[in-house]
Amino acid sequence: MAVIKKKNTDVSKEEEIYMETQWQLMWRKFRKHKLAMLGGIILILLYTVGIFSEFFATQDIAKRSTTAISMAPTQIHFVDAEGNFSIQPFVYGLKQEEDPVTWKKYYVEDTTVKHKLRFFYKGDSYKLLGFIPGDIHFFGTPEPDVYFPFGTDASGRDLYSRVLSALRISLSTGLVGVFFTFVLGCLFGGISGFYGGVTDTIIQRVIEFLMSMPSIPLWMALAAAFPTTWSSLKIYFAITIILSLIGWTTLARVVRGKLLELRNEDFVTAARVSGATDGYIIVKHLLPSFSSYLIVNVTLAIPSMILAETSLSFLGIGLTPPIVSLGVLLQDAQSINTVSMYPWMMIPGIFVVISVLAFNFVGDGLRDAADPYK
Repeated sequence: MAVIKKKNTDVSKEEEIYMETQWQLMWRKFRKHKLAMLGGIILILLYTVGIFSEFFATQDIAKRSTTAISMAPTQIHFVDAEGNFSIQPFVYGLKQEEDPVTWKKYYVEDTTVKHKLRFFYKGDSYKLLGFIPGDIHFFGTPEPDVYFPFGTDASGRDLYSRVLSALRISLSTGLVGVFFTFVLGCLFGGISGFYGGVTDTIIQRVIEFLMSMPSIPLWMALAAAFPTTWSSLKIYFAITIILSLIGWTTLARVVRGKLLELRNEDFVTAARVSGATDGYIIVKHLLPSFSSYLIVNVTLAIPSMILAETSLSFLGIGLTPPIVSLGVLLQDAQSINTVSMYPWMMIPGIFVVISVLAFNFVGDGLRDAADPYK
Protein backbone atom coordinates (compact mmCIF):
# COMPACT_ATOMS: atom_id res chain seq x y z
CA MET A 1 0.00 0.00 0.00
CA ALA A 2 2.85 2.36 0.86
CA VAL A 3 4.48 1.73 -2.52
CA ILE A 4 1.23 2.35 -4.37
CA LYS A 5 0.64 5.54 -2.40
CA LYS A 6 4.14 6.77 -3.22
CA LYS A 7 3.64 6.03 -6.92
CA ASN A 8 0.34 7.89 -6.91
CA THR A 9 2.04 10.88 -5.26
CA ASP A 10 4.80 10.88 -7.90
CA VAL A 11 2.24 10.68 -10.69
CA SER A 12 0.23 13.56 -9.24
CA LYS A 13 3.38 15.70 -9.04
CA GLU A 14 4.25 14.89 -12.66
CA GLU A 15 0.71 15.80 -13.73
CA GLU A 16 0.93 19.04 -11.76
CA ILE A 17 4.19 19.96 -13.49
CA TYR A 18 2.73 19.00 -16.88
CA MET A 19 -0.25 21.32 -16.33
CA GLU A 20 1.82 24.30 -15.22
CA THR A 21 2.17 27.36 -17.44
CA GLN A 22 5.46 28.52 -18.94
CA TRP A 23 5.88 31.15 -16.22
CA GLN A 24 5.25 28.60 -13.47
CA LEU A 25 7.84 26.28 -14.97
CA MET A 26 10.34 29.13 -15.16
CA TRP A 27 9.74 30.05 -11.53
CA ARG A 28 10.10 26.41 -10.46
CA LYS A 29 13.53 26.16 -12.09
CA PHE A 30 14.59 29.67 -11.12
CA ARG A 31 14.12 28.85 -7.43
CA LYS A 32 16.68 26.06 -7.76
CA HIS A 33 19.34 28.51 -8.95
CA LYS A 34 20.96 29.53 -5.65
CA LEU A 35 23.06 32.37 -7.05
CA ALA A 36 20.04 33.80 -8.85
CA MET A 37 17.97 33.72 -5.66
CA LEU A 38 20.84 35.36 -3.77
CA GLY A 39 21.08 38.03 -6.45
CA GLY A 40 17.35 38.63 -6.27
CA ILE A 41 17.46 39.07 -2.49
CA ILE A 42 20.40 41.50 -2.79
CA LEU A 43 18.56 43.55 -5.42
CA ILE A 44 15.42 43.71 -3.28
CA LEU A 45 17.51 45.00 -0.36
CA LEU A 46 19.35 47.55 -2.51
CA TYR A 47 16.18 48.90 -4.10
CA THR A 48 14.42 49.01 -0.72
CA VAL A 49 17.13 51.04 1.01
CA GLY A 50 17.46 53.18 -2.12
CA ILE A 51 13.77 54.03 -2.40
CA PHE A 52 13.45 54.73 1.33
CA SER A 53 16.97 56.14 1.68
CA GLU A 54 15.86 59.04 3.89
CA PHE A 55 14.54 56.60 6.48
CA PHE A 56 17.60 54.31 6.42
CA ALA A 57 20.10 57.21 6.32
CA THR A 58 21.64 58.50 9.53
CA GLN A 59 21.31 62.17 8.59
CA ASP A 60 20.57 64.66 5.83
CA ILE A 61 22.82 64.06 2.79
CA ALA A 62 23.55 67.79 2.44
CA LYS A 63 24.41 68.33 6.11
CA ARG A 64 28.03 69.31 6.67
CA SER A 65 29.98 68.68 9.84
CA THR A 66 32.81 71.11 10.58
CA THR A 67 34.14 68.78 13.29
CA ALA A 68 34.35 65.66 11.07
CA ILE A 69 36.16 66.46 7.83
CA SER A 70 37.39 63.40 5.86
CA MET A 71 36.87 61.18 8.86
CA ALA A 72 37.24 57.40 8.72
CA PRO A 73 34.22 55.12 9.32
CA THR A 74 33.06 55.08 12.92
CA GLN A 75 33.78 51.88 14.81
CA ILE A 76 30.91 50.25 16.71
CA HIS A 77 31.69 48.77 20.13
CA PHE A 78 30.07 46.25 22.42
CA VAL A 79 32.92 46.21 24.95
CA ASP A 80 34.24 49.46 26.42
CA ALA A 81 37.84 50.36 27.25
CA GLU A 82 37.43 48.93 30.76
CA GLY A 83 36.26 45.55 29.46
CA ASN A 84 32.58 45.97 30.33
CA PHE A 85 30.19 44.28 27.89
CA SER A 86 27.07 46.08 26.69
CA ILE A 87 24.26 44.37 24.78
CA GLN A 88 23.40 47.73 23.24
CA PRO A 89 26.04 48.86 20.71
CA PHE A 90 27.69 52.23 21.18
CA VAL A 91 30.28 54.52 19.64
CA TYR A 92 32.82 56.71 21.38
CA GLY A 93 33.02 60.43 21.01
CA LEU A 94 35.69 61.86 18.73
CA LYS A 95 38.39 64.40 19.25
CA GLN A 96 40.72 65.90 16.71
CA GLU A 97 44.48 65.81 17.11
CA GLU A 98 47.37 67.05 14.99
CA ASP A 99 50.62 65.38 14.04
CA PRO A 100 53.39 67.70 15.27
CA VAL A 101 55.68 66.72 12.38
CA THR A 102 53.35 66.68 9.35
CA TRP A 103 50.64 68.95 10.84
CA LYS A 104 48.12 66.47 9.53
CA LYS A 105 44.89 66.43 11.48
CA TYR A 106 43.31 63.14 12.45
CA TYR A 107 40.57 61.85 14.72
CA VAL A 108 40.86 59.57 17.73
CA GLU A 109 38.21 58.05 19.96
CA ASP A 110 37.42 59.77 23.24
CA THR A 111 36.79 56.80 25.51
CA THR A 112 35.32 59.05 28.19
CA VAL A 113 32.26 59.79 26.05
CA LYS A 114 29.82 57.09 24.90
CA HIS A 115 26.91 57.42 22.51
CA LYS A 116 24.48 54.51 22.42
CA LEU A 117 23.07 53.40 19.08
CA ARG A 118 19.39 52.64 18.78
CA PHE A 119 16.70 51.72 16.27
CA PHE A 120 13.97 54.12 15.15
CA TYR A 121 15.42 57.24 16.71
CA LYS A 122 14.39 60.83 16.05
CA GLY A 123 16.91 62.70 13.91
CA ASP A 124 17.08 65.06 10.93
CA SER A 125 13.74 65.81 9.29
CA TYR A 126 13.11 64.63 5.73
CA LYS A 127 10.43 64.03 3.13
CA LEU A 128 10.14 60.34 2.30
CA LEU A 129 9.67 59.81 -1.45
CA GLY A 130 9.68 63.58 -1.77
CA PHE A 131 6.35 64.30 -0.12
CA ILE A 132 5.91 62.31 3.14
CA PRO A 133 7.38 64.33 6.06
CA GLY A 134 9.22 62.45 8.79
CA ASP A 135 12.15 62.51 11.19
CA ILE A 136 12.45 58.86 12.30
CA HIS A 137 15.59 57.04 11.18
CA PHE A 138 16.18 53.30 11.13
CA PHE A 139 19.44 53.00 13.06
CA GLY A 140 21.95 55.39 14.57
CA THR A 141 22.21 57.93 17.34
CA PRO A 142 20.29 61.19 17.82
CA GLU A 143 23.49 63.05 18.78
CA PRO A 144 24.78 64.93 15.71
CA ASP A 145 28.27 64.55 14.22
CA VAL A 146 28.96 61.31 16.08
CA TYR A 147 28.12 58.25 13.99
CA PHE A 148 29.41 57.95 10.39
CA PRO A 149 29.21 54.28 9.22
CA PHE A 150 31.14 54.96 5.98
CA GLY A 151 33.06 57.99 7.17
CA THR A 152 32.76 61.51 5.72
CA ASP A 153 33.95 63.30 2.61
CA ALA A 154 36.13 66.39 2.30
CA SER A 155 33.12 68.59 3.09
CA GLY A 156 32.16 66.71 6.25
CA ARG A 157 29.07 65.04 4.72
CA ASP A 158 28.04 61.55 5.81
CA LEU A 159 29.10 59.13 3.07
CA TYR A 160 26.74 56.37 4.23
CA SER A 161 23.65 58.57 3.80
CA ARG A 162 24.88 59.79 0.44
CA VAL A 163 25.53 56.23 -0.82
CA LEU A 164 21.97 55.19 0.06
CA SER A 165 20.60 58.21 -1.79
CA ALA A 166 22.92 57.49 -4.74
CA LEU A 167 21.55 53.93 -5.00
CA ARG A 168 18.13 55.35 -5.82
CA ILE A 169 19.47 57.42 -8.71
CA SER A 170 21.91 54.88 -10.15
CA LEU A 171 19.59 51.87 -9.91
CA SER A 172 16.60 53.80 -11.27
CA THR A 173 18.74 54.96 -14.20
CA GLY A 174 19.16 51.31 -15.14
CA LEU A 175 15.41 50.63 -14.96
CA VAL A 176 14.30 53.77 -16.79
CA GLY A 177 17.00 53.42 -19.42
CA VAL A 178 16.25 49.76 -20.10
CA PHE A 179 12.53 50.56 -20.35
CA PHE A 180 13.16 52.96 -23.23
CA THR A 181 15.65 50.53 -24.76
CA PHE A 182 13.13 47.69 -24.54
CA VAL A 183 10.35 49.74 -26.15
CA LEU A 184 12.53 51.08 -28.98
CA GLY A 185 14.19 47.72 -29.62
CA CYS A 186 10.90 45.82 -29.79
CA LEU A 187 9.23 48.55 -31.85
CA PHE A 188 11.83 49.04 -34.57
CA GLY A 189 13.05 45.44 -34.50
CA GLY A 190 9.47 44.20 -34.79
CA ILE A 191 8.65 46.51 -37.70
CA SER A 192 11.89 45.64 -39.46
CA GLY A 193 11.46 41.89 -39.12
CA PHE A 194 7.72 41.75 -39.81
CA TYR A 195 7.54 43.92 -42.94
CA GLY A 196 11.00 43.43 -44.43
CA GLY A 197 11.75 45.00 -47.79
CA VAL A 198 12.53 48.72 -47.96
CA THR A 199 11.40 49.28 -44.36
CA ASP A 200 13.82 46.65 -43.13
CA THR A 201 16.67 48.10 -45.18
CA ILE A 202 16.16 51.65 -43.87
CA ILE A 203 15.93 50.57 -40.23
CA GLN A 204 19.00 48.33 -40.51
CA ARG A 205 21.06 51.13 -42.05
CA VAL A 206 20.04 53.44 -39.20
CA ILE A 207 21.03 50.75 -36.69
CA GLU A 208 24.40 50.26 -38.38
CA PHE A 209 25.00 54.01 -38.34
CA LEU A 210 24.24 54.25 -34.61
CA MET A 211 26.39 51.22 -33.79
CA SER A 212 29.34 52.65 -35.71
CA MET A 213 29.41 55.90 -33.72
CA PRO A 214 32.05 56.04 -30.94
CA SER A 215 30.26 56.13 -27.61
CA ILE A 216 32.48 58.29 -25.40
CA PRO A 217 32.95 61.21 -27.89
CA LEU A 218 29.22 61.13 -28.62
CA TRP A 219 28.35 61.28 -24.93
CA MET A 220 30.81 64.12 -24.38
CA ALA A 221 29.34 66.11 -27.27
CA LEU A 222 25.77 65.60 -26.09
CA ALA A 223 26.67 66.43 -22.48
CA ALA A 224 28.33 69.66 -23.62
CA ALA A 225 25.20 70.52 -25.61
CA PHE A 226 22.98 70.61 -22.52
CA PRO A 227 21.92 74.17 -21.63
CA THR A 228 23.63 75.47 -18.50
CA THR A 229 20.25 76.62 -17.23
CA TRP A 230 18.91 73.06 -17.02
CA SER A 231 18.28 71.66 -13.60
CA SER A 232 20.03 68.51 -12.41
CA LEU A 233 16.76 66.60 -12.77
CA LYS A 234 16.46 67.51 -16.45
CA ILE A 235 20.06 66.46 -17.04
CA TYR A 236 19.32 63.18 -15.27
CA PHE A 237 16.46 62.33 -17.64
CA ALA A 238 18.42 63.57 -20.64
CA ILE A 239 21.33 61.24 -19.84
CA THR A 240 18.90 58.35 -19.38
CA ILE A 241 17.23 58.98 -22.74
CA ILE A 242 20.61 59.32 -24.48
CA LEU A 243 21.76 55.98 -23.08
CA SER A 244 18.51 54.44 -24.31
CA LEU A 245 18.81 55.91 -27.81
CA ILE A 246 22.23 54.33 -28.15
CA GLY A 247 21.50 50.99 -26.46
CA TRP A 248 18.40 49.79 -28.30
CA THR A 249 20.14 48.70 -31.50
CA THR A 250 21.37 45.27 -30.30
CA LEU A 251 17.94 44.25 -29.02
CA ALA A 252 16.32 45.47 -32.24
CA ARG A 253 18.52 43.19 -34.33
CA VAL A 254 17.68 40.17 -32.18
CA VAL A 255 13.94 40.93 -32.36
CA ARG A 256 14.22 41.34 -36.14
CA GLY A 257 15.86 37.94 -36.50
CA LYS A 258 13.20 36.26 -34.37
CA LEU A 259 10.36 37.84 -36.33
CA LEU A 260 11.92 36.89 -39.67
CA GLU A 261 11.90 33.33 -38.38
CA LEU A 262 8.33 33.37 -37.04
CA ARG A 263 6.36 35.66 -39.36
CA ASN A 264 5.43 32.81 -41.75
CA GLU A 265 4.36 30.35 -39.07
CA ASP A 266 0.86 28.86 -39.09
CA PHE A 267 -0.37 30.78 -36.04
CA VAL A 268 0.56 34.08 -37.73
CA THR A 269 -1.32 33.06 -40.88
CA ALA A 270 -4.33 32.08 -38.78
CA ALA A 271 -4.27 35.47 -37.05
CA ARG A 272 -4.19 37.25 -40.42
CA VAL A 273 -7.09 35.20 -41.75
CA SER A 274 -9.11 36.05 -38.64
CA GLY A 275 -8.69 39.75 -39.41
CA ALA A 276 -6.00 40.70 -36.87
CA THR A 277 -4.03 43.84 -37.66
CA ASP A 278 -0.27 43.79 -38.13
CA GLY A 279 0.32 45.63 -34.85
CA TYR A 280 -1.89 43.17 -32.97
CA ILE A 281 -0.03 40.19 -34.47
CA ILE A 282 3.36 41.63 -33.48
CA VAL A 283 2.36 42.59 -29.93
CA LYS A 284 0.02 39.72 -29.06
CA HIS A 285 1.50 36.78 -30.97
CA LEU A 286 5.07 37.26 -32.16
CA LEU A 287 6.74 39.09 -29.26
CA PRO A 288 5.19 36.85 -26.56
CA SER A 289 6.44 33.77 -28.40
CA PHE A 290 9.99 34.58 -27.27
CA SER A 291 9.15 36.70 -24.21
CA SER A 292 11.43 34.62 -21.99
CA TYR A 293 14.42 35.75 -24.05
CA LEU A 294 13.28 39.38 -23.86
CA ILE A 295 13.08 39.19 -20.07
CA VAL A 296 16.58 37.76 -19.83
CA ASN A 297 17.89 40.42 -22.21
CA VAL A 298 16.34 43.20 -20.14
CA THR A 299 17.76 41.78 -16.91
CA LEU A 300 21.27 41.61 -18.35
CA ALA A 301 20.97 45.08 -19.93
CA ILE A 302 20.24 46.87 -16.65
CA PRO A 303 23.79 46.50 -15.25
CA SER A 304 25.18 47.84 -18.53
CA MET A 305 23.05 50.95 -18.07
CA ILE A 306 24.20 51.31 -14.46
CA LEU A 307 27.84 51.02 -15.50
CA ALA A 308 27.33 53.51 -18.32
CA GLU A 309 25.79 56.11 -15.98
CA THR A 310 28.51 55.52 -13.39
CA SER A 311 31.25 55.90 -16.00
CA LEU A 312 29.76 59.09 -17.44
CA SER A 313 29.30 60.67 -14.02
CA PHE A 314 32.78 59.59 -12.93
CA LEU A 315 34.25 61.31 -15.99
CA GLY A 316 32.24 64.44 -15.24
CA ILE A 317 30.06 64.30 -18.37
CA GLY A 318 27.05 62.61 -16.82
CA LEU A 319 25.14 63.51 -13.70
CA THR A 320 26.57 66.36 -11.67
CA PRO A 321 26.07 67.68 -8.12
CA PRO A 322 23.75 68.37 -6.37
CA ILE A 323 22.38 65.08 -7.77
CA VAL A 324 24.00 62.22 -5.89
CA SER A 325 24.74 59.04 -7.84
CA LEU A 326 27.38 56.37 -7.36
CA GLY A 327 29.38 57.82 -10.23
CA VAL A 328 29.20 61.33 -8.77
CA LEU A 329 30.44 60.03 -5.41
CA LEU A 330 33.33 58.24 -7.09
CA GLN A 331 34.53 61.55 -8.54
CA ASP A 332 36.03 62.24 -5.11
CA ALA A 333 38.20 59.11 -5.49
CA GLN A 334 39.89 60.01 -8.78
CA SER A 335 43.20 60.91 -7.18
CA ILE A 336 45.72 58.28 -6.06
CA ASN A 337 46.54 60.41 -3.04
CA THR A 338 42.88 60.55 -2.07
CA VAL A 339 42.50 56.78 -2.34
CA SER A 340 45.65 56.14 -0.30
CA MET A 341 44.76 58.64 2.42
CA TYR A 342 40.98 58.18 2.46
CA PRO A 343 40.28 54.65 1.13
CA TRP A 344 36.67 54.74 2.36
CA MET A 345 35.90 57.09 -0.55
CA MET A 346 35.95 53.96 -2.74
CA ILE A 347 32.95 52.45 -0.92
CA PRO A 348 30.46 53.62 -3.62
CA GLY A 349 32.41 51.50 -6.11
CA ILE A 350 31.75 48.42 -3.97
CA PHE A 351 28.00 48.99 -4.35
CA VAL A 352 28.41 49.28 -8.13
CA VAL A 353 30.14 45.89 -8.19
CA ILE A 354 27.53 44.29 -5.92
CA SER A 355 24.64 45.66 -8.00
CA VAL A 356 26.11 44.50 -11.32
CA LEU A 357 26.94 41.03 -9.95
CA ALA A 358 23.43 40.66 -8.49
CA PHE A 359 21.82 41.55 -11.83
CA ASN A 360 24.11 39.13 -13.65
CA PHE A 361 23.23 36.34 -11.21
CA VAL A 362 19.52 36.97 -11.74
CA GLY A 363 20.04 37.13 -15.50
CA ASP A 364 21.89 33.80 -15.51
CA GLY A 365 19.10 32.23 -13.47
CA LEU A 366 16.43 33.54 -15.83
CA ARG A 367 18.41 32.35 -18.84
CA ASP A 368 18.56 28.82 -17.40
CA ALA A 369 14.92 28.92 -16.35
CA ALA A 370 13.76 30.12 -19.77
CA ASP A 371 13.98 26.52 -20.98
CA PRO A 372 12.42 24.49 -18.11
CA TYR A 373 12.71 21.23 -19.99
CA LYS A 374 16.45 21.56 -20.58
